[in-house]
Amino acid sequence: MTELPIYTKSQLALRNGQEKPEVWIAYKGVIYDVTLSRLWFNGKHYEHWAGQDLTHELGDAPHDEWVFQNFDAIGRLG
Repeated sequence: MTELPIYTKSQLALRNGQEKPEVWIAYKGVIYDVTLSRLWFNGKHYEHWAGQDLTHELGDAPHDEWVFQNFDAIGRLG
């Protein structure tokens, strides 16, 4: 993986589909852009909200971490 920019939790929180048009989520310290996913429309995916680190919420999901292969890693959570 190439060197990714570092973003703070505050910067991630702004990319929630509400404050800014980008929809980002973090998992295991990597930030993914899910803006184009219809499943993250308006920054919400079932009971999960964008702009957060969802590492601890994956256990509630019907899928495993393979799902992140479908999205571009755009940064790291610092």
